[in-house]
Amino acid sequence: MTSPPPAPPATTTPDDERFLREALLLADEAAAVGEVPVGCVVVVDGAVVGRGRNRREQDRDPLAHAEVLALRAASSALGRWRLAGATLYVTLEPCFMCAGALVNARVDRVVFGAFDPKAGAVGSLADVCRDARLNHRLVVHGGVLAEECGDVLRRFFRARRERPKAATLPEER
Repeated sequence: MTSPPPAPPATTTPDDERFLREALLLADEAAAVGEVPVGCVVVVDGAVVGRGRNRREQDRDPLAHAEVLALRAASSALGRWRLAGATLYVTLEPCFMCAGALVNARVDRVVFGAFDPKAGAVGSLADVCRDARLNHRLVVHGGVLAEECGDVLRRFFRARRERPKAATLPEER
């Protein structure tokens, strides 16, 4: 197994850990209801304008990733789909779908916690957000609070593996 790519050399801001900790609280909420624990906040001018946590199981919606829900909430709060000036904080490296949504929403920065070697599209498997062929690129800061963000996921999946089969959802069997 290869290790994730190193975080980019660009510096993070003093608020990055604070906002990522807010996303971690949303990840805990997701875990509490049986969702994969990913949380996300969108920040503009130092204020949270959108929040999201995974809701795929609850909503029976394959698109209900934390990032997509946070982007929708931010767009609604700001009254626009172009989220220039926004930073998205998420506990897990965005997948291809979410990375594409970040590009399409014109988000300025993404700050994420744990790398995702199986599905991450912001440095692990691909680098959608910094692809020069696209019409918009983001500043990316990965690995911020990586240990804490990874621990939330590891605890969730460990508990899921230890759960009796009868307690799993029908589609998980």
